[in-house]
Amino acid sequence: MKRSVALLAVFALLIFAYIPLYASEPLPNGYGGIELGMTIDEVKEILKKNPQFGYRGERDVSLLPGENRVLIETDSSLASPYSFLTQCWFQFYDGKLYIITINLNQTKMDHYSVFSTLCSKYGNPGALNPSKSEWKNDSVLMVLERPLTLKYTDRKVFDQLQQQALARESAAELTREQFLEGL
Repeated sequence: MKRSVALLAVFALLIFAYIPLYASEPLPNGYGGIELGMTIDEVKEILKKNPQFGYRGERDVSLLPGENRVLIETDSSLASPYSFLTQCWFQFYDGKLYIITINLNQTKMDHYSVFSTLCSKYGNPGALNPSKSEWKNDSVLMVLERPLTLKYTDRKVFDQLQQQALARESAAELTREQFLEGL
């Protein structure tokens, strides 16, 4: 029994050691011809040409709260029932795509298949927990979330937006403290 457990552990280590050796591809910055940093019009044109996304035109485009933010939401469940995708969201800031979120069709695809494919192409994830796996480089954060969502994020834009949010929170807290001191 102990020997079979030890052999299984060695086998698992060999598999995980094998994957990074052949992971030679750089992280992608998008999917299906849509890449982070594209303009809204460029993304719309690609969505029109690629039926797997289920884009229905301008009615899929909306403004998000906050300045300079646009969202395109697609649903391929009706328009493209044979797609491996279900819903997709494309978030823009200052007219440029900075987050792509893709829900995969769980009746046609499974988490393990996607995870193992990503590992074989891009190496083991830099962060791994029961809810998500993360791969990243200087410009892209790619996350596979459970049950079956794949996200591509422009790290530079995302970090910039986080810094702005922290600055606003700090200013609001300072104003609050000044108010309380004046009581």
